[in-house]
Amino acid sequence: MTIATILQRKGQDVVQAQSSDTVLSVVRLLAQRRIGCVPVVDDGQVVGIFSERDLVYRVAQEGAAVLERPVGEIMTAPAITTDDRTPIIHCLSLMTKRRIRHLPVVVDGRLVGLVSIGDLVKFRIDSIESEAAALRDYIQTA
Repeated sequence: MTIATILQRKGQDVVQAQSSDTVLSVVRLLAQRRIGCVPVVDDGQVVGIFSERDLVYRVAQEGAAVLERPVGEIMTAPAITTDDRTPIIHCLSLMTKRRIRHLPVVVDGRLVGLVSIGDLVKFRIDSIESEAAALRDYIQTA
Protein backbone atom coordinates (compact mmCIF):
# COMPACT_ATOMS: atom_id res chain seq x y z
CA MET A 1 0.00 0.00 0.00
CA THR A 2 1.16 3.49 -0.83
CA ILE A 3 0.57 7.02 0.41
CA ALA A 4 -1.91 7.49 -2.46
CA THR A 5 -4.23 5.05 -0.65
CA ILE A 6 -4.26 7.23 2.45
CA LEU A 7 -4.79 10.42 0.45
CA GLN A 8 -7.78 8.83 -1.31
CA ARG A 9 -9.41 8.21 2.06
CA LYS A 10 -8.23 11.36 3.81
CA GLY A 11 -8.50 13.86 1.00
CA GLN A 12 -5.95 16.26 -0.38
CA ASP A 13 -6.93 19.54 1.26
CA VAL A 14 -3.92 20.93 3.09
CA VAL A 15 -3.82 23.97 5.34
CA GLN A 16 -0.65 25.85 4.48
CA ALA A 17 1.26 29.06 5.13
CA GLN A 18 3.62 31.28 3.17
CA SER A 19 7.12 32.08 4.36
CA SER A 20 6.23 35.78 4.63
CA ASP A 21 3.36 35.14 7.09
CA THR A 22 4.12 36.17 10.66
CA VAL A 23 4.70 33.48 13.22
CA LEU A 24 1.75 34.84 15.21
CA SER A 25 -0.64 34.52 12.26
CA VAL A 26 0.47 30.93 11.64
CA VAL A 27 0.19 30.07 15.34
CA ARG A 28 -3.37 31.42 15.26
CA LEU A 29 -4.06 29.25 12.21
CA LEU A 30 -2.73 26.18 14.04
CA ALA A 31 -4.92 26.95 17.04
CA GLN A 32 -8.02 27.70 14.94
CA ARG A 33 -7.69 24.49 12.93
CA ARG A 34 -6.48 22.45 15.93
CA ILE A 35 -3.49 21.12 13.99
CA GLY A 36 0.18 20.66 14.88
CA CYS A 37 1.93 21.91 11.78
CA VAL A 38 1.60 23.45 8.35
CA PRO A 39 3.72 23.12 5.26
CA VAL A 40 5.17 26.45 4.17
CA VAL A 41 4.55 26.94 0.46
CA ASP A 42 5.82 29.72 -1.80
CA ASP A 43 4.91 29.84 -5.50
CA GLY A 44 3.47 26.31 -5.26
CA GLN A 45 6.70 24.82 -3.87
CA VAL A 46 7.11 23.39 -0.37
CA VAL A 47 9.95 25.43 1.14
CA GLY A 48 9.66 24.19 4.72
CA ILE A 49 7.36 23.06 7.47
CA PHE A 50 6.34 24.94 10.61
CA SER A 51 5.36 22.96 13.68
CA GLU A 52 4.55 23.48 17.32
CA ARG A 53 8.06 22.21 18.03
CA ASP A 54 9.61 25.01 15.95
CA LEU A 55 7.59 27.54 17.93
CA VAL A 56 8.52 26.11 21.33
CA TYR A 57 12.25 26.02 20.55
CA ARG A 58 12.31 29.60 19.25
CA VAL A 59 10.17 31.08 22.03
CA ALA A 60 12.48 29.40 24.55
CA GLN A 61 15.50 30.98 22.82
CA GLU A 62 14.16 34.40 21.87
CA GLY A 63 11.00 35.05 23.83
CA ALA A 64 7.71 36.45 22.56
CA ALA A 65 9.41 38.75 20.04
CA VAL A 66 9.66 35.76 17.70
CA LEU A 67 5.90 36.03 17.11
CA GLU A 68 6.40 39.08 14.90
CA ARG A 69 9.03 37.47 12.66
CA PRO A 70 8.24 35.83 9.30
CA VAL A 71 7.59 32.12 9.68
CA GLY A 72 10.15 31.50 6.92
CA GLU A 73 12.88 32.54 9.35
CA ILE A 74 12.06 29.90 11.95
CA MET A 75 10.49 27.02 10.01
CA THR A 76 12.27 23.73 9.52
CA ALA A 77 13.80 23.77 6.06
CA PRO A 78 14.09 22.01 3.84
CA ALA A 79 11.01 19.95 4.64
CA ILE A 80 11.33 16.20 4.45
CA THR A 81 8.74 15.15 1.89
CA THR A 82 7.41 12.03 0.20
CA ASP A 83 5.46 11.28 -2.94
CA ASP A 84 2.20 9.40 -3.38
CA ARG A 85 3.91 6.22 -4.65
CA THR A 86 5.95 5.66 -1.49
CA PRO A 87 4.99 2.59 0.54
CA ILE A 88 3.34 3.39 3.86
CA ILE A 89 5.81 1.26 5.80
CA HIS A 90 8.70 3.24 4.29
CA CYS A 91 7.13 6.51 5.45
CA LEU A 92 6.61 5.10 8.96
CA SER A 93 10.27 4.14 9.06
CA LEU A 94 11.37 7.56 7.77
CA MET A 95 9.23 9.40 10.30
CA THR A 96 10.56 7.27 13.16
CA LYS A 97 14.20 7.69 12.13
CA ARG A 98 13.93 11.43 11.55
CA ARG A 99 11.69 11.98 14.61
CA ILE A 100 9.02 13.83 12.65
CA ARG A 101 5.26 13.55 12.79
CA HIS A 102 4.17 14.98 9.43
CA LEU A 103 5.18 14.47 5.80
CA PRO A 104 4.11 16.78 3.00
CA VAL A 105 3.23 14.74 -0.09
CA VAL A 106 4.72 16.27 -3.23
CA VAL A 107 4.05 15.11 -6.80
CA ASP A 108 5.72 16.81 -9.77
CA GLY A 109 6.99 19.55 -7.47
CA ARG A 110 3.50 20.40 -6.13
CA LEU A 111 2.00 19.81 -2.70
CA VAL A 112 -0.86 17.29 -3.04
CA GLY A 113 -1.40 16.28 0.58
CA LEU A 114 -0.05 15.91 4.08
CA VAL A 115 0.11 12.72 6.13
CA SER A 116 0.71 12.39 9.83
CA ILE A 117 2.17 9.50 11.71
CA GLY A 118 -1.33 9.03 13.17
CA ASP A 119 -2.77 8.62 9.65
CA LEU A 120 -0.18 5.96 8.85
CA VAL A 121 -0.53 4.06 12.11
CA LYS A 122 -4.33 4.06 11.83
CA PHE A 123 -4.11 2.69 8.29
CA ARG A 124 -1.69 -0.07 9.37
CA ILE A 125 -3.88 -1.06 12.32
CA ASP A 126 -6.99 -1.17 10.10
CA SER A 127 -5.11 -3.30 7.56
CA ILE A 128 -3.87 -5.73 10.21
CA GLU A 129 -7.36 -6.04 11.70
CA SER A 130 -8.81 -6.75 8.25
CA GLU A 131 -6.19 -9.42 7.60
CA ALA A 132 -6.87 -11.03 10.99
CA ALA A 133 -10.63 -11.07 10.32
CA ALA A 134 -10.05 -12.65 6.89
CA LEU A 135 -7.85 -15.33 8.43
CA ARG A 136 -10.45 -16.06 11.15
CA ASP A 137 -13.15 -16.38 8.48
CA TYR A 138 -10.95 -18.66 6.40
CA ILE A 139 -10.17 -20.91 9.38
CA GLN A 140 -13.83 -21.12 10.43
CA THR A 141 -14.98 -22.12 6.93
CA ALA A 142 -12.18 -24.67 6.37
